Amino acid sequence: MPLARANGIDIEYQTFGEPDGSPILLIAGLGVQMLSWDDGFCKLLARRGFRTIRFDNRDSGLSTWIDAAGPPDVAAAVSGDAHPAYQLEDMAADAAGLLAALDIPAAHIVGSSMGGFIAQLVAINHPDRVLTLTSIMSGPSGRDQVAPSPDGAAVLLAAPPTTREERIAQGMWARRVLKGSLDPYDEHFELARVTLAVDRAYNPDGAARQFIAVLAAQTRLERLSSVRVPTLVIHGLDDILVPVENGRLVASAVPGARLLEIDGMGHDLPERVWSEVVDAIVDLAQQTAVTR
Repeated sequence: MPLARANGIDIEYQTFGEPDGSPILLIAGLGVQMLSWDDGFCKLLARRGFRTIRFDNRDSGLSTWIDAAGPPDVAAAVSGDAHPAYQLEDMAADAAGLLAALDIPAAHIVGSSMGGFIAQLVAINHPDRVLTLTSIMSGPSGRDQVAPSPDGAAVLLAAPPTTREERIAQGMWARRVLKGSLDPYDEHFELARVTLAVDRAYNPDGAARQFIAVLAAQTRLERLSSVRVPTLVIHGLDDILVPVENGRLVASAVPGARLLEIDGMGHDLPERVWSEVVDAIVDLAQQTAVTR
């Protein structure tokens, strides 16, 4: 896969679809790689006319790992003494820088979970780079963020295992806990998905540094009122990691935002909802002809 230099780091990325398609940038969540955007979902977007770009955030996958920052102290950060190696604003600048490196003036920005935090900041801090904003199973951060359930927090705070087999088992457990009530658990599919990610790159320190950046983030509710691009907020009603109240807060803060709540969806984007989600993104993209 190609590598781009942006904002002082190397960013691994991949594209789907025709080069002249309308660009859409997919931003992944906490501690996960661009593989969290399933190939099938990316290809579906490409078939709908998008030049689809997914990438590894800093400190994940094959993008630059910020190891020079030293070992992350998650316990201190959870107790309120966060010293982030970087801010979510830096990760938003990475995304904007990737677009610049690819000579893309502006794109449809889609973020999931922590990627939604970052996508919101791209819209706030780099508005000229944004055609539309889609925030999926995300929230406003800071004092306005609604906390996960105890089971969701257990996934978030689970200690990293030491062996490959334990890493795969933990990934499978997390996927099972976070799935929605209407989403069947396909063990063979999940095993293949988790194994691919573990074998491609495993960076628990990077995930911890990202988590500390999340914990250090300030609320965006007031700043979200400045977003002027067409905005879509998508959330599952069964999300225990980022409860649906977070999505409702974001949607209420952005003028004219559409809120799409999905029954039985947890903290994931299961295949059964791909068509509905892509249709909503296509509808959103069609608004740019009116607003720009």
